[in-house]
Amino acid sequence: MSISFNDRVAIVTGAGAGLGRSHALALAKRGVKVVVNDLGGSVSGEGASSEAALKVVEEIKAAGGEAIANGANVTDEKAVAEMVSEAISTFGHVDILVNNAGILRDKSFHKMSLDDFRMVMEVHVMGSVTCTKAVWDHMRERGYGRVVMTSSSSGLYGNFGQSNYGAAKMALVGLMNVLHLEGGSKGIHVNTLAPTAATRMTEGLIPEEVLKVMTPESVTAALLYLACDEAPSRLILAAGAGGYAATRITETEGIYLGESEQTPEAIAAKMDEILNEDGEKMLEDGSGQTMKFVQKAMAARG
Repeated sequence: MSISFNDRVAIVTGAGAGLGRSHALALAKRGVKVVVNDLGGSVSGEGASSEAALKVVEEIKAAGGEAIANGANVTDEKAVAEMVSEAISTFGHVDILVNNAGILRDKSFHKMSLDDFRMVMEVHVMGSVTCTKAVWDHMRERGYGRVVMTSSSSGLYGNFGQSNYGAAKMALVGLMNVLHLEGGSKGIHVNTLAPTAATRMTEGLIPEEVLKVMTPESVTAALLYLACDEAPSRLILAAGAGGYAATRITETEGIYLGESEQTPEAIAAKMDEILNEDGEKMLEDGSGQTMKFVQKAMAARG
């Protein structure tokens, strides 16, 4: 399979360092024109500086690529709209959006303030929503789009001290699921990257020897696949240290209980059957679950 990017233009948020920088450089190396977006704040979201984004643009141009820097805060609707307008006026169109910007404010839930919870949700979730909304109609009109959300094992499976981050990262999977359904007929593919890599966010958390194999570049290989012309849609692709895997949300076949049996005791007694993995499957949309249960109920009634 040949991975291609035909005259594509990408916006990569949080591209001044870490994974975002790696994504921007790799896309540019493949001939993609890149808008390097970065607010230039700290890991926890304080401050702002255009220096990091400008440096990445310089790297891209030095290698023969095309790029512009942008310092929009991804949660600022007006600034994001202006970023998209600048991208279109400079490069003609926008084909790829990589929602990578994020912050961390880690604390155990009982010590975490609601302000810290809200801020992480705002940047990760509303930042991705705001940027996606800004390019959505443009992509629909052109009949082409590649949108990549950035999730995390913290959301998919949980991680101590990251209730805010985990909630935000799982919310992006739900966003992907719906936008996949709404964008498919317009040529818009929506996927999710679940990375693990050595970045500013992992400093002090992972031993140095382990960090050496957790390169951003290994994760970026997966990003390139999710953003290319041949990309799938509605795939959660996990990547890190050279490992790649798909995360899938499945549902067991389950059981039916008659009206007289619909009690918590009956559910407890049948839990082994409910958990039975035989016949487990991925559902195409929310109605799949409803239809399955209704069909079981109707069949039981004869």
